[in-house]
Amino acid sequence: MALAKTLTYLAEGKTLESSFVRDEDERPKVAYNQFSNEIPVISLVGIDEVDGRREEICKKIVEACENWGIFQVVDHGVDNKLITEMTRLAKEFFALPPEEKLRFDMSGGKKGGFIVSSHLQGEAVRDWREIVTYFSYPIKNRDYSRWPDRPAAWRAVTEQYSEELMGLACKLLEVLSEAMGLEKDALSKACIDMDQKIVVNFYPKCPQPDLTLGLKRHTDPGTITLLLQDQVGGLQATRDNGKTWITVQPVEGAFVVNLGDHGHYLSNGRFKNADHQAVVNSNYNRLSIATFQNPAPEATVYPLKVKKGEKPVLKEPITFAEMYRKKMSRDLETAAMKKIAKEIKLQDLKKVTLEAKPLDEILA
Repeated sequence: MALAKTLTYLAEGKTLESSFVRDEDERPKVAYNQFSNEIPVISLVGIDEVDGRREEICKKIVEACENWGIFQVVDHGVDNKLITEMTRLAKEFFALPPEEKLRFDMSGGKKGGFIVSSHLQGEAVRDWREIVTYFSYPIKNRDYSRWPDRPAAWRAVTEQYSEELMGLACKLLEVLSEAMGLEKDALSKACIDMDQKIVVNFYPKCPQPDLTLGLKRHTDPGTITLLLQDQVGGLQATRDNGKTWITVQPVEGAFVVNLGDHGHYLSNGRFKNADHQAVVNSNYNRLSIATFQNPAPEATVYPLKVKKGEKPVLKEPITFAEMYRKKMSRDLETAAMKKIAKEIKLQDLKKVTLEAKPLDEILA
């Protein structure tokens, strides 16, 4: 029954349910609104010019991918009215009564729909977010029964949004392909029949935000991700293995672009797979819409080009499906090890307490 409670319901409480409480080393270190301007904001005006500004824009994108694996784009050509409409519909969906959202429950292995929290099966701690997710590419594989039918305009707006974001993602992959000295469609071709998954995230106000995360630290498995976020703030990135974190400054109408594991491997490690997480707060709800461009399951994961004197970052080619399975297995193993370590620590603590002398003996 606990899972049927939406977070909107749980957010009314004064304390956090224990299933959301993270270990101290995983808790937020930087506030949701302590913004940094370290992540580049790049205007794409002139990116289609053969001469002129294209070269300068491409240089900025490549540098951002080499340094962080994450950057923001403005003047990207996606219609602002479409962005506004997509955001409005997403907010309306999450404002629906729980029973309406739960009609699209993802339980039972359904591909797409609504889920309260999100975490791998077997993980002890849950993320403080609700999501609705569905697959929009390849078009022939769309299952509209898993797409929300409320609000009414959802399907038509999402179809247009999906198409425009696929176009933008491919344009950015062209830049990276050329930077690697390859044909401009090399990275897209390596995906075979590119998948696109849309995940709409809703992070409600949280009673104890310092104890939890909206989305735990991770790298995306796929090729390239485009994220539309509101002005609240909460997306954080690290490039020193979690020692320090920065909160990405929200920019009105911008898309945050980050590379995933697949993009990282295809570039032989030259382009970073952005290490990131989402934090929550007690003041505002937060909304973001992530559009993941991933390779087909059977696509080969291996560097497209290895420079002389360099070693490949992978020992041998692997399919994306197998790479993804291994990544999920590693995450579960890590979670299991942490759980065991925690239990041992508790047992040791109990042992020490039991072995301690009674107070009256100490005072005697």
